[in-house]
Amino acid sequence: MAAPTQTAQHGLSEHSHGAGVPIQTRYDRLRSTNVADFPPISTREEQWRYCSSDRLNGLDADTLSEYAGKLEVKHSDGVQASWVDDQHPSFGSAGIPEERPSAAAWGSAKKAYLVSLPENSKSEATLDLVSDSPDASALHLIIEAKKFAEASVIIDHRGVATLGENIEIIVGDEAQLTVISIQDWHETSVHASTQMAKLGRNSKLKHLVVSLGGKTVRVASSTEFTQPGGEVEMLGMYFADAGQYIENRLYVDHAVPNCKSRVTYKGALQGEKAHTVWVGDVLIRMAAEGTDTYELNRNLLLTEGARADSVPNLEIETGKIEGAGHASASGRFDDEQLFYLQARGITEDEARRLVVRGFLNEIIQKIGNQEIESRLSASIEAELARSAS
Repeated sequence: MAAPTQTAQHGLSEHSHGAGVPIQTRYDRLRSTNVADFPPISTREEQWRYCSSDRLNGLDADTLSEYAGKLEVKHSDGVQASWVDDQHPSFGSAGIPEERPSAAAWGSAKKAYLVSLPENSKSEATLDLVSDSPDASALHLIIEAKKFAEASVIIDHRGVATLGENIEIIVGDEAQLTVISIQDWHETSVHASTQMAKLGRNSKLKHLVVSLGGKTVRVASSTEFTQPGGEVEMLGMYFADAGQYIENRLYVDHAVPNCKSRVTYKGALQGEKAHTVWVGDVLIRMAAEGTDTYELNRNLLLTEGARADSVPNLEIETGKIEGAGHASASGRFDDEQLFYLQARGITEDEARRLVVRGFLNEIIQKIGNQEIESRLSASIEAELARSAS
């Protein structure tokens, strides 16, 4: 395999008194392509604090079957798309797993679908993944933007599935790449996706995650800066209904100087036991002077019985930065907004829908694809209509 198995700490290190102490910094987590290196999932571990093994429907097993659903790709001229084996030089070049389900999917998918976006040109690609099987399976995707490329890729997940997925995103020097991952699954589906990005010199990445359907959807996204001048914008939108669990975990590793990151995630929840989790980790290492970073999470609870957990984290090892901050808030409708709209003859139900539309449309409008934007807006309208009925 191009990226050999790596093993680090298992979450504990030796203390002078012989007892174990928790990992002290984010980059000390175990990384390995071997699922056997990871202990069984336990809610005592920070990364599984909210999500038990039962929710994953077998995606943390030792082996999974390979994804057998439909994978249809449409792309512009010059884009190369094909299956590659694990000896390909791009396989594992963006990172390796930090969690058991990701390692299980890595070892079970013996090949990856590689989308290579040509240098010095504009291009685009859409990957339609449509599954009709609830059996636990694994998929590996690689998206590679060559030097000076200007490209966009949409990954559209639909159907019935229990899918463990690894997506590697490689952004070459001076390249500009937009990657949009849409989770619009059937209500019974379970999806655990690890999406790892590595940025070159003066490169720019816009990474957008939209999660609407599915019983359990857990997306862990990470960005690593490898050369100065990189920029990343990580955006997310999610809508959880009764009994639905959606978790987003983000990690931005500022390992080199003069890079910029912006994180903005927004979610809406309605119904009994609708549960969302957002955890944002930003690490600014000692060498990362001139860093400029900010992360934001907002959640709108539409009904009683819904729960949103939001945990922003900043770890700063140098004071020589441009700026670093975070904000998080979860709450009900703004009564003043509703009063303002109702005072102008708008019914309460319609006023609530207008507030939700405005709240989420900030993210949807950044997609840049009219067809996808219209589809997602229609999905939100359907969710809001369900709450009103």
